[in-house]
Amino acid sequence: MKNLVASAAFFAAALIPFAAIADDAKSNNSNSAEQFTLAVFGDWPYNQLLRDSARLLIDSVNSDHKVKLVLHVGDIHSGSMPCTGAGLNPIPAGSDPAWNEGIFNLFEQFDDPLVYTPGDNEWTDCHKKKEFSSGAPLSELASVRNLFFPNPGYTLGGHKKHVSTQAEAFDRKHPDDAQFVENVMWELERVVFVTLNLPGSNNDGLSWAAPFTNEPARVAEAAQRTLAGIRWLDAAFDRAEEEGAKAVVIGIQADMWDPAALLPGGDGLGNYTIFVHELAQRSIRFGRPVLLINGDSHVFGADHPLANPNSATGLIHGTQAVPNLTRITVQGSTSAPAEWLRLTVNPQSPQVFSWENVAYCKDPLTSCQ
Repeated sequence: MKNLVASAAFFAAALIPFAAIADDAKSNNSNSAEQFTLAVFGDWPYNQLLRDSARLLIDSVNSDHKVKLVLHVGDIHSGSMPCTGAGLNPIPAGSDPAWNEGIFNLFEQFDDPLVYTPGDNEWTDCHKKKEFSSGAPLSELASVRNLFFPNPGYTLGGHKKHVSTQAEAFDRKHPDDAQFVENVMWELERVVFVTLNLPGSNNDGLSWAAPFTNEPARVAEAAQRTLAGIRWLDAAFDRAEEEGAKAVVIGIQADMWDPAALLPGGDGLGNYTIFVHELAQRSIRFGRPVLLINGDSHVFGADHPLANPNSATGLIHGTQAVPNLTRITVQGSTSAPAEWLRLTVNPQSPQVFSWENVAYCKDPLTSCQ
């Protein structure tokens, strides 16, 4: 497949034959509930070595003919790599203007539709010294939107899919929600999927460092985006309830129960609590399986974080018991072995979800073979 450059992305999407686009709306009318598979990963590619060997992951996913869609849950470079310097004049010396465009081109090489939700490293944390003070957070977010969401309502990947986007299906009482083009939703075989821009670093809860310090702007950004995300989450559950969906899948970047964030000097987790409470309430009301997938903390794990309010995870946000919520943290690309998650969805099964990890690189820290 030919790589696409960012400047041609919109026009390329516009020229795709209608038959090559899978339409979210069409799947809603089907009463079928057949098994299907997704490839899920995040925190990739975390360094130049993984970018240079990206075909290992791409070929591994593309060779699995059961995969119908690819989901990337954020962070397209490490937290010690520079951002693009978008919108700044002069561009900071430590910035890397071409990195994101290179990742866009890699995303286009996946055969199936690819849905991406942003992580903290590509915008929220760009002010940090460890990212070489290489970008202003809001400018970087605008750049991510322009590059990775050039045609609202369509995925990336070789086979585009039409999805609902908050940029078009926003609550008319909140017209500013239209800016969140990255929040998308679709339905497949009676399962509703939704992605939300909910990043690490305590949901953009850390003050931006100089020369980007602007507390009013940061606080306003975090509050507006979180409330818009809650409205989009509610819209997904509303759709699932109205259409009798078998399950709901939520994709975000942040690990909202990361124990490292609670240690002295950690980022904290308090800025996720309002979202977690809404997630808990809607999950209980829905009453069927709910699967939350996140990246951020880099080590694969699966748990039921809200099942026991008195557990270590249950106490963090103080919700009621939510036994039908499962959470998966995907393996980060620098954790050995580097893996993608093969998520099998069987709407006919009471549990609906099963999964396994597929290794594509034995030791991503030293070599990738």
